[in-house]
Amino acid sequence: MQIFTLKDHDFIELNRLLKRMNLVNSGGEAKILIQDGEVRVNGLVETRVRKKLRAGVRVDFRGQTVLVE
Repeated sequence: MQIFTLKDHDFIELNRLLKRMNLVNSGGEAKILIQDGEVRVNGLVETRVRKKLRAGVRVDFRGQTVLVE
């Protein structure tokens, strides 16, 4: 499990989180994979590319888990 810390921000968008954690190579790739239903947020499939993720959220993608703090 990886941890992403929000620091001074209230949220991070889902596509940006995937890029920041190096789970995808580009924003375009993130968009396609999210829209194809390959990402789960708190156990549910999420297809909104710019879904706002706040502290306490868990993201699962291709065997990787990221916890937002």
